[in-house]
Amino acid sequence: MSIRTYKAYTPGTRNKTVSDFEIITKNKPCKNLVIHKPFKYGRNNQGKITSRHRERGHKKQYRLIDFKRDKRDITAKVASIEYDPNRNARIALLHYKDGTKSYILCPNNLKIGSQIISSIDNNIIQIGNSLPLYKIPLGLIVHNIELTPGRGGQIARSAGTYARIIAKDENFVTLKLPSNEVRLVKKQCIATIGQVSNIESSLITMGKAGRNRWLGKRPQVRGLAMNPVDHPHGGGEGRSPIGRKHPVTPWGKPALGVKTRNIKKNSSKYILQK
Repeated sequence: MSIRTYKAYTPGTRNKTVSDFEIITKNKPCKNLVIHKPFKYGRNNQGKITSRHRERGHKKQYRLIDFKRDKRDITAKVASIEYDPNRNARIALLHYKDGTKSYILCPNNLKIGSQIISSIDNNIIQIGNSLPLYKIPLGLIVHNIELTPGRGGQIARSAGTYARIIAKDENFVTLKLPSNEVRLVKKQCIATIGQVSNIESSLITMGKAGRNRWLGKRPQVRGLAMNPVDHPHGGGEGRSPIGRKHPVTPWGKPALGVKTRNIKKNSSKYILQK
């Protein structure tokens, strides 16, 4: 996995970098695992903008990803590794022995032709295998981790992310998450061994504004550059400060560094280190 750079043939390629897609083995998705995804324009039924900085972007179809890994004790062969326009990680197509197919998040260093399995009874430690947390040894890295048994993976699903198992207790396993948060997770929750693929996705530079438009992102304007009628930071003569003690959102709520998590949330008792 590496990053491909461009020479400055045009202003748009001067700082442009893209993934080299060297691990991609198939260009078209499996038809049975694709559904139409309605476009989100950021507007309501009156056509008024309700979510700023959003537009249609390029057409894309949604790949159905198996976050639950609930086909137990059936080995699957990795048939291909594909690009997914809906996420920054790569996805892997599995062919199960019973004839079914499914997509999963592709772990780093997963090879074509590998045999992987999701099981509760076995404890085969191999990249791509899904096991309960209490069966995975201390110190190993995992991804696609459940917070509630049976609900499907919710943590560490983005490209290059992983969580590390640092302790085990009677009913809980202690994980260090990608955000450096340390929290308890029920030991029956399923996790997949390994790190999510496409590690260097955070190093990609867009190069031009139009590339963000393809992704459905409209331009963002600083509040400082607006008029007072449009933003609390706006107005003033020339380059002036925001005129407030702390920055705020366009609707006057505190922004940038203010904690927004509900203190009374029931799951806060499982967080050991924020």
